[in-house]
Amino acid sequence: MSSNSHRGIMLVLSSPSGAGKTSIVKELLRQESNVITSVSVTTRPARAGEINGHDYHFIDQETYYQMLEAGELLEHAEVYGNFYGTPKTLVSEALSKGKDIIFDLDWQGTQQLSQAAQADLVSIFVLPPSIEELENRLRKRAQDSEEVVRRRIASASHDLSHWAEYDYVIINENFEYSVECVRSILKSEKLKRTRQPSLHSFVNCLRNPKG
Repeated sequence: MSSNSHRGIMLVLSSPSGAGKTSIVKELLRQESNVITSVSVTTRPARAGEINGHDYHFIDQETYYQMLEAGELLEHAEVYGNFYGTPKTLVSEALSKGKDIIFDLDWQGTQQLSQAAQADLVSIFVLPPSIEELENRLRKRAQDSEEVVRRRIASASHDLSHWAEYDYVIINENFEYSVECVRSILKSEKLKRTRQPSLHSFVNCLRNPKG
């Protein structure tokens, strides 16, 4: 059987801001050629270095509400006063072609994806090694104002309360090890019988080679 006989997986990573999930996602995309990223729409302004259409599709609120009304979003959420959503376009096509789609989402988005596509979903929650380290990471990346950093730290406890809703949990103390854990999860999940649609006919051929 060829590798494309496996149905793709929707792989979701969630964590409090600063726990390292975005860095893990980027490294997984670098190492795994079959994994593609889900590019969300957002109403928040682009940060330094972010590219429209690559990191996010940056849109205004009017466009966002139009997409929401039309049912074009697989999941959507408001985070820190900004709106995010995942367009349905190409997701089902990519899965049917065996492509794995990785999502960098919060717990709200993960809950919605679980309701919409539970059979295709594998969820991972990334924990920081400590709250002190979480705060250090938020300040070191210097992407947000002090007010936003304080707000993210204050909301971390609520975000952390959702860890038990996920299939897997990784404590991101060692970055390289965390990436390897995610890769191992991906490989194991793809071997599940339900994700190998051509397995039935393949086994029949093994049992009846002259049939």
